[in-house]
Formats: sequence, structure tokens, C-alpha cells
Amino acid sequence: MRFLVDMPLAPALAEWLAAHGHDAVHASNVALAFAPDTTILNVASREDRVLVTADLDYARLLAIGRFQGPGLVLFRGGNYSEQEVRALFGRVLQVIPESELPHCIVVLDKDRIRRRRLPITPRE
Repeated sequence: MRFLVDMPLAPALAEWLAAHGHDAVHASNVALAFAPDTTILNVASREDRVLVTADLDYARLLAIGRFQGPGLVLFRGGNYSEQEVRALFGRVLQVIPESELPHCIVVLDKDRIRRRRLPITPRE
């Protein structure tokens, strides 16, 4: 699986993912440290990477644009230690098939994981 870890999360997450066999890069290591959200989304999409972030703007941009990707893993609900980030992400990799990650938004709270398929459409 290919991941792009955004600036709100430490580069250690990309390193941990790479150590577990994934192709993972951190935004600061690929000249995206100061890039606008739309640029980061475009890069993730073009490179078939799931975007991993704590920035709530990405979910809004994906919803407004009714994009089918890139997939998004979103940490919500406060500050997380590196150990908590790795543990939660490990749970995501266990419960959500890798084939689905590029096509959904996964929202992580300290006590639950939610998933919504892309594109997001208005509920009736």
C-alpha cells in the first residue's frame, strides 16, 4: 500500500509504515511541507497514495468535489502519542482491506474507527 503522511503527523509514522512493508512518504520529505491542501490531494491522487492526516480540511475537499480518491485516513479528537498513532493505524490495517483504503475516508478517534466510501454523496 502507498501512503502520503501529511504535516500534522510526525515523519515517524511514514517510517513505521515503511518498516512494515508499505511505500510511505512524509510531506516534509517530498517537498510538500508548505504546499496547499489541494496540491497535496493532487499528488496523493496522481501517485495512488492514501493520504494520512489530522487536518479536517481534506475530508471537506473530498466531499465538496465528490472525488473518488485519493483515500484518506483522518486522525480526529486531539493529540495522539506516537504509540497511539501506530496502534490505531495498525488496527486500520487489520480491519479494513487494503483494496478499500484508496476508495474511502477512514476517521480515527481514540475509541473507534469509522469508514465512508468515496465519493461522498448527500444523504436523502
